[in-house]
Amino acid sequence: MRRLHILLAGASLALMAPGAFVQSAYAQDAVSDDDAGDEEIVVTARKREERLQDVPIAVTAVTADTIEREQINTVREIAALTPGLNITTDAVGRAFLSIRGVGTTLIDSVQPGVGIFVDGVYQANTSYLNNPVVDIDRIEVLRGPQGTLFGNNTLGGAINVVTRQPTDDFSGRFSASYADPDDYQTVAGSISGPLIEGVLRGRLAGAYHAHDGFSTNLIAGGDARPLENQAVNGTLIWDAPQGAQITLSAYWNRVEGQQTAYSAPSGPTDYIEAVTLNLNSIAVYEYTGASLRGVFDLTGNTQMTAVLAYDYRTGDATGDGDFGPVPLLRVIDGNNQLDTYTGELRFDTRWSDRFSTLVGVFASSSETDTSVLRGITVATGLPPPAPPTIEIVTPPTLTTSQTTQEAIYINAFYDITPTLEFTAGIRYDHQEVTTSGTGTYEANEWQPRFTLTRHLNDNHVLYASLARGFRGGGANVAGSPLPFWQGDSVWTFEIGDKFTTSDGVFRLNTALYYNDYQHYIGQNSLTPSLIAVNLNTGDVESYGIELEGAWRPTGYFQLTGGLSYSHARITDDSEFEAVFPGGLASDKILFEPDWTWFVTPTFTFAAGPGDVVFNTTISYKGDRAGSSLDPTFQPQLEGYYLVNANLAYEMENWTIALWGTNLTDEAYFDSYLDQSLLAAFFGPPGPANPLVSNLGITGDGRRVGVRISTRF
Repeated sequence: MRRLHILLAGASLALMAPGAFVQSAYAQDAVSDDDAGDEEIVVTARKREERLQDVPIAVTAVTADTIEREQINTVREIAALTPGLNITTDAVGRAFLSIRGVGTTLIDSVQPGVGIFVDGVYQANTSYLNNPVVDIDRIEVLRGPQGTLFGNNTLGGAINVVTRQPTDDFSGRFSASYADPDDYQTVAGSISGPLIEGVLRGRLAGAYHAHDGFSTNLIAGGDARPLENQAVNGTLIWDAPQGAQITLSAYWNRVEGQQTAYSAPSGPTDYIEAVTLNLNSIAVYEYTGASLRGVFDLTGNTQMTAVLAYDYRTGDATGDGDFGPVPLLRVIDGNNQLDTYTGELRFDTRWSDRFSTLVGVFASSSETDTSVLRGITVATGLPPPAPPTIEIVTPPTLTTSQTTQEAIYINAFYDITPTLEFTAGIRYDHQEVTTSGTGTYEANEWQPRFTLTRHLNDNHVLYASLARGFRGGGANVAGSPLPFWQGDSVWTFEIGDKFTTSDGVFRLNTALYYNDYQHYIGQNSLTPSLIAVNLNTGDVESYGIELEGAWRPTGYFQLTGGLSYSHARITDDSEFEAVFPGGLASDKILFEPDWTWFVTPTFTFAAGPGDVVFNTTISYKGDRAGSSLDPTFQPQLEGYYLVNANLAYEMENWTIALWGTNLTDEAYFDSYLDQSLLAAFFGPPGPANPLVSNLGITGDGRRVGVRISTRF
């Protein structure tokens, strides 16, 4: 019975929030813009508005047109168009991500290693990657450590979602999509304009998306992996006297979908979509938040920006706790709440034509409360369909974790010559993580960055940078052989080249990098007494190259694409082996491919009063290592290709399109764990043991649909 309680605790965590033994996927640098000749994409990668091609950082800007064309409904889906970025998920309550093999976040009780921001406001949990995209202007992905300006937990990089801002003129948008075979539907709209001419303007947007998914539950019946998103957000901007600007933003999101609804494949090439769970595993998350931003011209050469924000997430889940057909364990009600407060104050000062500084302070506080009510069903016999005879409901387990951070940073920009810039920055971070029943983890870290940038001309930039990033550690549950795990860190050296022809026809961005990654937080494991332990693995070496480009030889054809090679390998697993003798079965980082690429050719033809536009996106993710608790074996997942296409007729402000995603109906796994996890609880696998199986979640199959959109 003790084993049942322990397994149910582990399954509860898998269903609800912190926990489980599943991990990540994908990778790099691409300008995903529909206008290959447009050099005026503006990003805020250095907390200043700058041209994308001028920023000495490997940055991808996925634009609104690309998001609509590729039927992207959640933030995590941009990974297919962002070489270097690896995101996957097994539940609506979390996502697994890394950039260049760094900042790997596999379990959401571990702090994210890639920072997530919405309009510059930090989001403290990877579940925000599953939130719907609503009225988005662009999504910026910054690769490499960004700790100097964005803080700890950005050692792999940062993702910044930038929403559209209110306009001075009245305008609006509307779009709707529908596809089969899983009743895929999306409706979105926004309206923007002045409320008081020249003084106050506003924007209001909303979206709804739902689909049934491609998996059914053969035991409980119904859709096993459905999704339903609802979202509303709005912004008010007050153009105050003396050049000041005050922005108030607020949002509400509701996300309902599957929570670790794993199938039972015979191996990593057995792409089973159906699940055999005696209870559908479904979770509902609601997100609300608001932020207040003020920008003030203090003097003729200093601008101050102040930001205050509050975010609240609550989640409820029910589901099958043993991942199988035997009516044994279930989560009756899992609930968690996450409150996050953040504040930032920064001063951007231009001291001369050649020297400027960016100085700031930052603070945040977040608290997570988790409650799990468990049920144990004791059956008359095994295997099923033996009827249950006794149901035991155990008291809820309560866990509280609080994280506080304070930081101060300074960045100095100096033009050595009109074409040569040197940038130096440093940040000091203090972090404390207090977990009920365990104690407090504390860290004090410095995160420096040095960059030398050479502007050969207005269209050609070379840069070299050296930066350090850090992520905080945390505390395990009471009784663990490792009370605390420490944070991990990385030193990254990068050289890059950003080139555009003078006529804007061709653009090629290249980045080469080397990462010295220490105290890597990766695979977690189980003790012989079945206690889940988060821990450091050891050291990782990661190096690679990223290419992204765009070519438009005529107004009728353009080609965009990106490619990455990332060699990320564990070079020392002694920290893992010190806790779990035998170490790891492989030097590969879980779910991390060596090769990824995508290419999008676009053809445009005049047709009557409008244009016919056809494009197709082919993306590839290479072979990856799946998850295992076996120190001698690790499953290998095959690489796969996805083909999306879009045929649209565009006339003035109207677009009607026929589209398809995964047109070849490629089968692949988003997440995979071998049978060693369930074997740890239920004993050796075999025909007489129906409780033990591999666990897998497949990606979405083929969809074909229509879309209509308009702007006014």
